Amino acid sequence: MEDNYMTIAGASEGYYSERRSRFISFAFPVQTPEEAKERIDALGKRYHDARHLCWAFMLGAGRTQFRVSDDGEPSSTAGKPILGAINTHNLTNILVAVVRYFGGVKLGPSGLITAYRAAAIDAIEKAEIVLRTVDEEFTVTLEYSSLDTVMKIVKEENPRILSRVLEAECRFRIGIRRSRAQELKDRLLRVRTVKIFP
Repeated sequence: MEDNYMTIAGASEGYYSERRSRFISFAFPVQTPEEAKERIDALGKRYHDARHLCWAFMLGAGRTQFRVSDDGEPSSTAGKPILGAINTHNLTNILVAVVRYFGGVKLGPSGLITAYRAAAIDAIEKAEIVLRTVDEEFTVTLEYSSLDTVMKIVKEENPRILSRVLEAECRFRIGIRRSRAQELKDRLLRVRTVKIFP
């Protein structure tokens, strides 16, 4: 089971020019289609005088959710080459957008494909590429009398503790790499007072 993926740590910017046409590219880490749309809308406002704003995004650890836009360029000459650059780098949870200022000379389909792909690659390669894990989160409840036993297990397994309440009934919200989640749950459930909830 795949429980890691590659994405970018933060936003980056790239550039490509061909026969006086300028291609300004941007790469952003995104988690949802709505977040991608917000980024695209913001670029559209910032570069309202540009001829085209083409883009592609890929989402999910399994790299199954994606969309592309040619924004008025001939079909498949912009969005698909941008997506191709994302795929070449095996990235996900990323939006790459390219703003084009037309230079007065038509580039033809092959010239456009080359330009959009090169601009996308420049933005991607200027970003910091990072490996992220797919985590599972769950809530653990227990009686205070079991706290020492549970904390010993938590210390050994080293999950992220997202929140904790220490009272007569203790409650933890835990996040751990998906491939290690079941083992942690099994160990915790051997403690008499422990209950686990999604």
